[in-house]
Parts: sequence; C-alpha cells; structure tokens
Amino acid sequence: MAAELFSTSLPQSDDEEVLEGKKSFIQLSGPDPSADRSNQHHLGQPGDDDDDSEERCSWQAAHPTLRERNALMFNNEHMADVHFIVGPQGETQTVPAHKYVLAVGSSVFGAMFYGDLAEEQSEIHIPDVEPAAFLTLLKYMYSDEVELEEDNVLTTLYAAKKYIVPAVAKACVSFLETSLEAKNACVLLSQSRLFEEAELTQRCWEVIDAQAELALRSEGFCDIDAQTLESILQRETLNAKEIVVFEAALSWAEAECQRQELTTSTDNKRKVLGKAMFLIRIPTMALDDFANGAAQSGVLTLNETNDIFLWYTAAKKPELQFASQPRKGLTPQRCHRFQSCAYRSNQWRYRGRCDSIQFAVDKRVFIAGFGLYGSSCGSAEYSAKIELKRQGILLGQNLSKYFSDGSSNTFPVWFEYPVQIEPDTFYTASVVLDGNELSYFGQEGMTEVQCGKVTFQFQCSSDSTNGTGVQGGQIPELIFYA
Repeated sequence: MAAELFSTSLPQSDDEEVLEGKKSFIQLSGPDPSADRSNQHHLGQPGDDDDDSEERCSWQAAHPTLRERNALMFNNEHMADVHFIVGPQGETQTVPAHKYVLAVGSSVFGAMFYGDLAEEQSEIHIPDVEPAAFLTLLKYMYSDEVELEEDNVLTTLYAAKKYIVPAVAKACVSFLETSLEAKNACVLLSQSRLFEEAELTQRCWEVIDAQAELALRSEGFCDIDAQTLESILQRETLNAKEIVVFEAALSWAEAECQRQELTTSTDNKRKVLGKAMFLIRIPTMALDDFANGAAQSGVLTLNETNDIFLWYTAAKKPELQFASQPRKGLTPQRCHRFQSCAYRSNQWRYRGRCDSIQFAVDKRVFIAGFGLYGSSCGSAEYSAKIELKRQGILLGQNLSKYFSDGSSNTFPVWFEYPVQIEPDTFYTASVVLDGNELSYFGQEGMTEVQCGKVTFQFQCSSDSTNGTGVQGGQIPELIFYA
C-alpha cells in the first residue's frame, strides 16, 4: 500500500479522469511564457501511446545516485520554490531554483532563505551578476561540476565571492593561473587585487616582471584601473626599458580620457595620469629615447623638459620630481647542464646544422636566452639563430651575433622577449651557428638539474642534426627568470 502511495509510475486505471489527474501530478510545471527559459531542463513525460510510459516517467528510478538526481533539478522548474531574475535591466534571465539545495551550498543563501531575517520571496532580483556566471555557480551547487570558459571566468569568480562558494572561487583562480600570459596579466592583476586573491596576484606579478614589455604593450594594459597603473609604474623589478613604460602610460591615459569622455589632448592625458606621471623614471631613459620620445610628447612642461636635459648633460644636476635611479629589473638565472667541457681538433663543427635539446621544468619560468660555447681556436664572432618550440609550434626566435674570446666560458644569446614556459611539458631549444667551425663542447651531461627552486629535466631532440644530446654538445645553458 505504501509503495502505491509514493510511486511516481502511473498505474493502469479505467477511470480516465483519475488517470489524467495522476498525470498532471507528476508533470513538470510549464515555463512562464514571459520569461526566457530556453536553457531550462524539463524531466521527460510519458507518451500517451507508449507501452513503456510508466517506466520512463519514473525519472528517480532511472538515476540511482543522489548526485545524478540533484543534477537533473539544475535550472529546472520541477519543484522550484524560488526564481532569480539575473542580469542588468533589459538583459535579464529567469532562473528557477530550489532553496534547500542553494542553502546547503552557500551560507549567503542559507541566511537568505532560512536565517532569522529570511523573507518569503518568490522572485529575487540579482542585477549585478551575469546570467551565465550565476548558472555556472548553481550548476556546481547541484552537481559538484564547475564548467568555466575564458569569457565567463571573471564574472563567475565575482559570483562565487559574493555568495561565498570557495570551491568555485578556487576553480576560477586555478583556471586564470593556467591561462595567465603577458597579454592578460595586467587585467588579471587588477581583478586579483579587487577579489583579494593574493596567490593570483603574485602569479600576475611574475609574468609582468619577466615579460614587462609585452605586458605593457598589450591591449589589456589600457583597461586597468588607476590604482593598478600606479602599482605597475612604481614596480622596482619591472624588466623593461623606461621608454616602453612611458609609452604604455600615455596609451593608458588616452584610453582613460575616452572613458571619462574627455578629448585626448596632451593636457587631459597629463591630468588623468596625475601623480602616476612621476612614477615614470624618465631620467633613466637613454638620451635618444628621451629626446625623440618623451621630450616631444607634449605631456611634459617646458620647465620639466629643460631640467631633464640639464640632468643628462650638466655637471650640476637640477632637482627633479622624477625618480632618477634605474629599476633593478630581474636577475637572470642560469641552468648549466654539463659537468665539464672539452675541445678536439676534429669537432665541434657547424656548417649550418642544428644543435637541439629538449627540456621540461616543474614550475613556470621564462626563458630569456641560451648560453653558448664559442671558438676553441682563439677569438671569433658567431651568428646564432636561436629558437624555442613546444610540440612543433614556434614560441620564440632571434637572430643575433656574439663574440667569443677563445675561452671555455659560455656566451649569452637573448630572445627579443622572454618566453613563458609552463611546467611538466617538454620544450625544444635549438640553435644554428655560423662561424669558426671548431668550438668547445659540453660533456658529462645531466638528465636533471636543480636550479634554486626549479628542477630542469633534459632529453634528446629529434631536431638535433649536429650531434648535441643529453650527454654532450652545444646549448650548455638555459638563461631564465623564475
């Protein structure tokens, strides 16, 4: 008898009215025609002419675990006892939900629905959260699943912080750290400061410091707030030429004028920069950079321009409001993979062949260049084409020259910009040298090298056509920032 009372299957009945009544009891509520609910879930209904209708309408039996059944109720009108009107006016979406599920997933919802000051509301308006972010948050509460995308992760982080759902916030931060690179580092720095995510803030600084010129020239730099701008401009470890810092500040000022609906005149640029202007270390620029750039930009007063020129040239230097000490930047580290080096009369020869090695690290680093061996027959100049690849995709390259003095020392060759290296993935470092055919070469190579807090692993590369491998050859050093 009890089983019959609580069954959701439809028993056969000769009484059509009773049958229809039972069907309507298990049928889900229809959508509000005035609301956009195209993404809502609706549990299946039995077909009038289907012999298996009784089994199919028992959706509880078809999903044996609590998690599966809860997941079915996500964004579902069935038994919904609250509706959220989410998004700004004119772009709202109605989301059905179940108070109990939300209350056990968030202390904010718990207080809202069951606290001492709880109000009986059938509709709750949330204008400051985007619908996609709110649905991502609710999906986690119903199913323990977090589905993030690049275009909704920041708004989801905001929603997770607002409703105190730390697991979703942590997933958002992890997603952002994984996708962090120079082009979005400044924007993420601004957001991480807003959300008080100290670990993400530190990761952003690591990228901005090491790849400062790329970060400062990114479109995202112009979107940061004034406080974040000041924190970047006063950064001591910023690895960039000061003229690049100056040009980035002017680009930000132009964007800020547009945000404030001001004409982009030089006076307005100087006005919106405010005290941030004096965080740019203009006197540390190369004289040519100052004369051809900052001095002709129009944002400096005539007195400031004259005083800075005097600071460059006069024995008695004037007092300046601008800092005159160069930034310290970052100190490059070197991973040396050979225990000794040697030379012989019949090797190491080049003739346009490629020396290559593969490596992996256990934490994010930035490869700034390679240390290479030089001539074993006295001083000589080499032309070097260096490359970094990941799974065949070129990440960085440069063509430059270096002079070797005939010693067994290594000589640095730099990329134009440091290349970001992610952990636990093998990268290929390659060089093609043109110069004196006889040079020093490394031997007694190591498969694993510990450099400070970073562990490097090495393996042979199929791109190497000149004999370089783990045990010996060229590319004795990887120069990096960590």
